[in-house]
Amino acid sequence: MDAFVSYLQASDKKANIIHINFNITEFENLLEYHALENYVEGKYDKRLNNYLLIDEIQMCPSFEKAINNLHAKEKYDIYVTGSNAFLQSSDLATLFVGRTYEIQLFPFSFKEYLSYFPNSNIYAALTQYITEGGMAGSYLYKNAEQKYRYINNEVLNTLIVRDIVNKHKLKNETLLHALIDYLMDNIGNVTSVRNITNTLSSNKTKADHKTVGKYIDLLCKAFAFYKIRRYDIKGKKYLKSEDKYYLSDTSFRFARLGTKNMDYGRALENIVAIELLRRGYEVYVGVLYKKEIDFVAMKQGEKIYIQVANDISDKSTFNREITPLLQTRDAYPKLLIARTYQPHYQHEGIKIIDAAEWLNK
Repeated sequence: MDAFVSYLQASDKKANIIHINFNITEFENLLEYHALENYVEGKYDKRLNNYLLIDEIQMCPSFEKAINNLHAKEKYDIYVTGSNAFLQSSDLATLFVGRTYEIQLFPFSFKEYLSYFPNSNIYAALTQYITEGGMAGSYLYKNAEQKYRYINNEVLNTLIVRDIVNKHKLKNETLLHALIDYLMDNIGNVTSVRNITNTLSSNKTKADHKTVGKYIDLLCKAFAFYKIRRYDIKGKKYLKSEDKYYLSDTSFRFARLGTKNMDYGRALENIVAIELLRRGYEVYVGVLYKKEIDFVAMKQGEKIYIQVANDISDKSTFNREITPLLQTRDAYPKLLIARTYQPHYQHEGIKIIDAAEWLNK
């Protein structure tokens, strides 16, 4: 929001920016929606372009009444931010029927990471990005321990877990943490609510299918995880019950579970999944003749089949990754993304491209 203020100041010389940040005690007197509306109206200037920007809008009870009324007067461009857990898409749709446009933001992409750290070697930078991730606030810290403490404590536990627990008044916070650990440890693995429940129960974590399903849904709505459904390529239908879950940012996993058992392949797969979502694709896991294609990415008639691997220098690994793509007989593009450290090339019509190069496109 602060960056957007700077952009408006630079791009619109007639901008009248009314910026309210409920994290700052200066605005405590506006935490009643009538007072909020009166304050905004008092700052209005009919000679200028009026922008209303409010940070942490959920801290003002019944804020939607003030915002709806201000919007109806058609005098302001209005932008609001709020907690992932407290201000979800479904909430916005209910509070502002037909009046909102949601701007989807992701953590920094690899391309943005390279922009933040210019002159980096692109291949070495990807290794760093896999573990450091795209939570830009962590870049201010000088060592890994400080970065991960910030990511785990300030972002994950405070901005996601705490807000979910508080908003939905969850009674079993222990289960929520156990579920987060399980999903992080199994990014990219096909799983189901039943399997997760059985695993947690065997580890002496009290759980039932209904509660586990509800908690997973809350974590996805808060953008901690993204659920990727499975798609039968031959039958052209979606498969039920078993899905994959990917983290919004891989740094959460390493901040919470550590880096001792590094799985660069799974982490890279996670990064590609989020990058496809960032580029506007609908993303599915492809299933063909009991084999799996990591991603089927679709957008406005376009379809791409994608396999992801960290290292394909071993022939058996290369064959394992390429076989499902070769068995897919339609004419849509097929892509193998791996850390090849060389220019892209073709293998029987399949494009093999270095992961760092693809992410930087």
